[in-house]
Formats: sequence, structure tokens, C-alpha cells
Amino acid sequence: MNTYSTEDIRTIAVVGHAGAGKTTLVEALLYKTGMINTPGSVEKGNTVCDYDPLEKIHLHTQKLAVTHTDYKNTRLYLLDTPGYPDFMGQALCALDAVETVAVVVNAANGIEFTSNRMMQWAEARGLCRMIIVNKIDGENLNLPELMQEIRETFGQECLPINLPADKATRVVDCFFNENGKTDFSSPAEAHRALIDQVVEVDEALMTQYLEQGDIAPEALHAPFEEALRNGHLVPVCFVSARTGVGVPELADAFVKLLPNPKEGNPPLFERWPSNAERKNAVPFRSEPDATKHVLAHVFKVEMDPYVGKISVFRVHQGMITPDTQLFIGESRKPFKAGHLFTLQGKQHVPVNRCIPGDICAVAKVEEIEFDAVLHDAPEDDHIHLKPLDFPHAVFGLAIAPKRRGDEHKLSEVLHKLEAEDPALDVEYDPSTHEEVMRGLGELHLQRVLEKMQQQYKLEVDTHPPKIPYRETITTPAEGHHRHKKQTGGAGQFGEVFLRIEPLSRGAGFEFVDEVKGGAIPGQFIPAVEKGVRQAMEAGAVAGYPMQDVRVIVYDGKAHPVDSKEVAFVAAGKKAFQDAAAKARPIVLEPVVNIEISVPESNIGDVTGDLSARRGQVTGTAPSRSGMTTVSARAPLAELSSYHSRLKSLTAGRGSYTLAFSHYEPVAPHIQQQLMAQYKPGSED
Repeated sequence: MNTYSTEDIRTIAVVGHAGAGKTTLVEALLYKTGMINTPGSVEKGNTVCDYDPLEKIHLHTQKLAVTHTDYKNTRLYLLDTPGYPDFMGQALCALDAVETVAVVVNAANGIEFTSNRMMQWAEARGLCRMIIVNKIDGENLNLPELMQEIRETFGQECLPINLPADKATRVVDCFFNENGKTDFSSPAEAHRALIDQVVEVDEALMTQYLEQGDIAPEALHAPFEEALRNGHLVPVCFVSARTGVGVPELADAFVKLLPNPKEGNPPLFERWPSNAERKNAVPFRSEPDATKHVLAHVFKVEMDPYVGKISVFRVHQGMITPDTQLFIGESRKPFKAGHLFTLQGKQHVPVNRCIPGDICAVAKVEEIEFDAVLHDAPEDDHIHLKPLDFPHAVFGLAIAPKRRGDEHKLSEVLHKLEAEDPALDVEYDPSTHEEVMRGLGELHLQRVLEKMQQQYKLEVDTHPPKIPYRETITTPAEGHHRHKKQTGGAGQFGEVFLRIEPLSRGAGFEFVDEVKGGAIPGQFIPAVEKGVRQAMEAGAVAGYPMQDVRVIVYDGKAHPVDSKEVAFVAAGKKAFQDAAAKARPIVLEPVVNIEISVPESNIGDVTGDLSARRGQVTGTAPSRSGMTTVSARAPLAELSSYHSRLKSLTAGRGSYTLAFSHYEPVAPHIQQQLMAQYKPGSED
């Protein structure tokens, strides 16, 4: 029976770039705290966290894994996350289940792409942060230089709470201790810097410190937590997960220094006016109190081939037992929690209660989806967690089954894969009749295809999808159409006058009703908008959906007998087409931000190639590992074969990540080509 209290819980997301040793570190923590008898290794495929068959084949983490251990009367939840940018969606999910984000840095490579981004995302979500420098047993390291790089990159609030000693064969605590010798700096100097930083958050404490000259670290728990919450302090620890150096001290730091669920910043709950509308959301503060209404958030969904759908959630308020009746979001039909368990990698450990701070799971509740809020009070049905800002899925593949008759199976498999991967988007393009899946990169979609084949025994054909061009207008214009149809019986009549105006890029679509005196009866205005939307979806010059347009309906006519919804749909559609033809329509193309990690010796080749692809380099950032990050913007249409090109330019050492930036007009000659290829249907 789990008898600990909420105050005894610590939740930590272990994040960082690929190769930093996150999975090995979690394994070492489980071993050193007595949860497992023998530490596994990534190379042997026997770690607790990398249990997926594809992870064992490719020797790296691909999805979020949840583990726990009990250490010094404290329950530690450790969430192991992927490090490759292609699997960033899985890493981001962990942020909504924890109080603290521990960013693991490879001592040899320094600060890399994912480490930098996860620090930024953790700060944006209001989470406490710490940095763990791993692999301190490596050769030819310059740890003082790395510490300086950390402070220059992430801020002077990054301070070591322990330091390596005796050539990284042990570490020396610097917060509770100021004696001893280390490989660089001194415990006394590091201790003083920590105390100086912590007392700054409390004016009375600062005065006491200045008067007395020192304050016992044991008396600084509350201000230490406040400094963590405010981002005024980011502790740095040194470890070697491989040798175990610093791992017990890291576990001690988790227990003694990191916040419990009552001390961390509250989760970012919001109350929405309705389930689908966030526009007027107001903040909602949950309380980590077991006696309150239940509020739990689903941050991971996994389709287990044997167990079925597993929904993993963090309890933020109230207590859940097997007898608890829970609602899912706005659903009015409750389900019984039934068999509750917590996770130890792929192992399911039964529990009889889940209190605030616990990370638990239920199986075979098909209605639960990722990001759902579970609650036991109907009045809480509009409470949501502030949505995570996932990277835009821009790398796409059109997909079709190899065997005829597998279309339904493909649809089911794609639905399951999309349900467990928040960074995977599946859409059907009616204009091209293509089923397209989009992810964060070629590696991301490659693993999805492997899973289709291995787990679901489904073989598919793929090819690059058509570029998602869009259209817009460049000048205001007016349009008019009278739809009149007489078929012998009741006729159809509707007349619409409207104006269209261009909006700023990315603004979307606005529909404005300025009809006076009931010239168009109110019940037909939605029909006019429906017709306008149909016309916009069909495009004006090249068959691509239109955006960034304001449509103002200002006049029209109706017939007391013949006016019907279908008539105003047709009139609205034709009136918009009339206006769009006069508004100098243009084609827009998607532009993406691309960040490329390349060897320093290949920078010239890569930047030259980007320029040839109509790309614009926006910056470069060298790192200690001999790699440089090149930031640029480029049209997505120019990057369809970029993975192969980058591999060729860098002898396989380069990698990149894409994120949607904006739409901008295509070059005139490209627009002419797209217009020439367009063959409108008879209705157009």
C-alpha cells in the first residue's frame, strides 16, 4: 500500500539532447535507490525505460517512459524522454506531469539543440529547472569551461550544488557543505554563491544575512524553493551515470532540494466557456489537496499490443481509488477507475489510491484521449490544461496500403498512431485524394512506418505529398450574384452583395454581417457564409484553399416564397468568386524555420546549398563539440529531398529540424506554373 503523502512526492522530467545519457542516468538512479537489482544498458536493450522493440533495435529512446522509486521515505517519479528533435513531441508531454525539469548535458559535447529548447519550454511552462552534467568521467574534458558556457547560455542563476573531485571519481556537496577540495573552484566559493542567490528572494532574510554574515542551509528551504519557482536559481549537479559517481548525491538533491507538489508552481489549468472555445479562457487554480474534487490530466496515451489503450495521468487535485467514478472532459457518462496502476517502464504496478502528485494509469478506457482532464464533478467539465505549444508537423508523406482491401485497416492503424503521438498529424486532402501523415522529421515518420509494419503487420506505399500551398487576395473588391432557379414548382432565389478585403498574413478568415433592414433574413446569413467558405476552399486561381481574407456581406434580396438556404449558399459562393477574381489573387507558399547541426568544416557547403534553395540564413551558433547550429528560413517546397542532400554534404554527420514559420507569396514564375497546372471542375 502506498502510504506516503503528497509532501513526500517529487516528480522530475529527465530531458536533454540525444546521447546525453538520460536513459542510463535513470537506470543508475533506479539501481542506486534499490528499485532494481542490476542496472541495464541501452546497448544490451535491457533498460527499464527503453522497452519498445524499436528502441531496442535502434538503441535510443523514442517515446516518453515513466518510472518510479522510493528513496529515503520519498516517492520519486522519473520521466525519461527522447533526445532527438524528431521525437520532441514525446519529450514535451512530460512537462505537464512534473514540478521539475532536469536537463541532462553531455560533458563532452556541451549544450546542444534539444537541451537548449527544453530549457526554454520548461521556463515558459513555469517549471523549476536544474541541469545535470553527465559523463564527467570522459577524457580531455574542460568542466570549468563547460560551467562557464552553461552560465553564459542559460544565465548567471545557474550555480553548482556539487562539484567533481579527485579526477571525477567522486563529487563534493557545496550547499550543505563548504569544506574539501574539488577539481575546480572550491566548495566554499560555490556555497557562498548559492547562499547569496537564495537570500535575494527574501528581503528580511537578506537583511539578516548581511547582519549575521551566514545562514544555515537547513534554514533556507522555503526561499530555496521560491528561488527555484521564480527561475532565480537553476542548480547544477555533476554525475557519471556509467560509473555511478554523483548518482546517490543526485538522488539526495532530489529529496532535499526539489519541490513537492505543494511547493512547485501550480499547473496551468484554465476554465473555458465551452469545450471547443479557448478564446475567453480564465485561469483556474487547482489545489494539491486529496479532499477536494478530483482533477487529473492525461499526458500520455499508449497502444499496448497486449493490454490495449493505456492512459497515463498526473493527479493534481483530489484522490482516485478503484471505486472512483470519473468523467472525461465534457462527457456526461462516467467510468469507474477500476484497475489502477503506476508504471515501471512497461511493468504495471497495481495501486489502491492516487493522491495529488501521483502519476498513475488506467487501461482499456477507449474514450480517454491525450490531454483530457479527468474529474469527478460535472461542474468541472470545462477545465483544461493550457495547451502545449508543440512544434508544427511539417515533414509529410502521402501514404496508401500496398494491398487492396487494406484501406480500412490503414485508417484504424493511423488513428491509433495519431492517438499516442501528439506530434503526428494525419489528414486527408480532398483536392489531391491523398492520405498524408505529417511529423517532425524524416526519422520521426520512418519510425512510424516501421511500427506499422512490425506491430500492426501493415505494409504501405509512400511518396512526398503535394506542397500545401494557399491563396489569398491583395486588394479589396466587391462581388455580387443573384441565384434564381425555376423548376416548375417552388423556385430558388437568393441575392448577395459582399466586399472582400485582405487581412494580415496568418490572420485566417473573418466573416462580417453588415446587412441592414433584413435585406437578407437572419436565418440565411449562415448559408451565405457556408457558400463563401466553399468558394474559399476551392481557391481562386490555382485550386488551393484561401486564407487571410475578410468577407463583409452588406446587402442582398430575398423572396418570401422561393428563398431557401441552398439558394443563399449558391449566391454567397458565386458572389465571393466574383469578388475574388477582381481582387488580384495570389498563391502563398509555406516557409519553415530550419535549424541544422553541421560540422564546422561544412558550414560553407550547407549555407551555399540553402541559398540555392531560396533559403536565408539567420544565424549561426558554434558549440564546444565542433558542431555549429545554422538557423535559416526556406520555402518548404525546396526541402523535399533535403535529408539526402544534407547527408551527402556532411558525410552523414548533419541533422536538422523544421518548424513552420509563415506563408508568403510565391515567385511570379512559380505562380504561373501552378495556375497552368490547375484544372478546375465544371462547377468552377
